[in-house]
Amino acid sequence: MAIKLKFCGGVRTVTGSSHLLVTEKSLILIDAGIFYGHREEFYSVNSSFSYKVHKLNAVVVSHAHIDHCGNVPSLIKRGLRCRIFSTSATRSLCRLMLADSGKIQEEDINYLNKVNKKLGLPFRQALYTKKEGEKSVKKFRGIAYGQKFKIAKDVTLTFVNAGHILGSAVVVLDIIEKNKSLRLGYAVDLGRSGLPILDGPVAPDGLDYLVIETTYGGRFHPPIVDAKEQFKNVINRTIEARGKVIIPSFALERTQEVIYFLNELLKEKAIPSVPIYVDSPLAIDITEVFKDNLAFLDEKTRTLIRMKQSPFEFLNLKRTRSRRESKVLNEDKRPMIIIAGSGMCESGRILHHLKNNIEDSRNTVLIVGYTAKDTLGDRIRRKERFVKIFGIEHQLNANVEVIAGFSVHADSNELFNYVKKYPDLKRVFLVHGDEDQSQAFYNRLINDNVPVYRPVQDEEVVLG
Repeated sequence: MAIKLKFCGGVRTVTGSSHLLVTEKSLILIDAGIFYGHREEFYSVNSSFSYKVHKLNAVVVSHAHIDHCGNVPSLIKRGLRCRIFSTSATRSLCRLMLADSGKIQEEDINYLNKVNKKLGLPFRQALYTKKEGEKSVKKFRGIAYGQKFKIAKDVTLTFVNAGHILGSAVVVLDIIEKNKSLRLGYAVDLGRSGLPILDGPVAPDGLDYLVIETTYGGRFHPPIVDAKEQFKNVINRTIEARGKVIIPSFALERTQEVIYFLNELLKEKAIPSVPIYVDSPLAIDITEVFKDNLAFLDEKTRTLIRMKQSPFEFLNLKRTRSRRESKVLNEDKRPMIIIAGSGMCESGRILHHLKNNIEDSRNTVLIVGYTAKDTLGDRIRRKERFVKIFGIEHQLNANVEVIAGFSVHADSNELFNYVKKYPDLKRVFLVHGDEDQSQAFYNRLINDNVPVYRPVQDEEVVLG
C-alpha cells in the first residue's frame, strides 16, 4: 500500500489546519484546527470529518493556536480513542486555549438559541463546552524537542523548535514501510529568527517531503528594530496628545511580545511612564505558562526571569481580570496603553474599548497582528470611515497605525530560505495561506526549480 497524505483542512486558507497521513498500518492526524467562517459554515465544517475518527492511531498537534488545535474536543466527542502528542508547553497552553474556545462557543450558541426561540427555530448545540475543552487535554502526551517517540507501528515522531510560539514544533514523521523509509516534515506554522523570547526555528535533517505554511508567502517583514522604533513613535505621539493607545492583541504570544517591548522602551526611557493595562484574563494566565516553561524560552529571557527581572512584570503594568476593572478603564481619561483581546476585534473586551475610544481623534488603535478579511480588525486596518461595533455604527476618528514587524510568522524570504535548506526534496506542499499569498510563494519556488505543489481541500497525494 502506498503512503498517502490527505489535506483535510487549512489549504488555500489560513484556518482549520488538519492533514491525514495514511500508511499500510496507521492513520496519523497532523493538527486538528478549527475552521473560521460564517456561523453555518463554521458548524458544518468543524462537525464533519472525511475519515473515521475512532480509527486514528495518533493525533499530533504542532502548537496551541486554535486554528491548529481547536477541534481536538470535537474529535473526542466523536469517538477519538488514541493519544494526542504535543510538546509539554503546548499541552499546558491548550488547557487554557481549548477551555476559552469552548466558552466562546457556549456564549455564541446561547445567543443564537435566544434568536431561534423567537423565530420558532430548533435549538443548536455548541461544538463543545468550556468543560469539554479543558478536559480534552487529559489525552495529550508531552514530548520534548529532539525526542524520538514511536506513535504507531510504522511511524516515529520527533519535534524540533518551530520558533513560532511557546512550545511550537516542526513535526517530523519517519515512516518505515517494508524495505523503504520516508521522512516527512511539517512546518506549519514557522517562526522567525532574531525575535525576542524564543529561539528561532530549527531545520531537521534529511527530509524527503516538506509541508510548509504560506501566511506571508508574498510579503516581507521589516526588521524587528524598525518595528520597535515605530512602536515607540506611535506611543509618544498619542501620549503627547493626551490620548490612549488601544492595542487589539492575541492572548497567546503577541500580548507577551508587546509587553516585552514595552518593558524595554520603559527601561530605555524612550516612552513616558504611563499606566499599561493587560485587559485579558486569558492573556494573564498564558503569561504565567510562559514563566512556568523556562526551557522553551531563549537564554536572555530565561536569565531575566531567574534574576527576578522578568520582562513580563514591571511597575507600570496592571492586570485586569474582572469586568468591573475593565469598565473602569473607559471612565479613566488619563493617557494610557490598553492591550486587550481579541486580535481581530471580533470578540472580547477589545470591543468595549473600541466602542468607547474609537471616535476620539486623540486616541490610536494600534494593529500589531494578522487580521482576516472582513473582520472588524481588518475594517479598522483599512481605515473605513464608519465601523459597526455591537451592531451600532461608529465614526473612526482615532488614528490607526499598523506594525507588521511583530509578526511571528516567517515572511517570504524566511520561508524561501527554509525550503532551500533541502536541495533534494521530492516535493514541497504549500498550505495555510490565502490564495494570493500561497500563489505568490508557489511562483517564487517554481522560478527556482523547486518541486512544489498546491493541494486543494480533501486532496490525497501519494508519497514515496
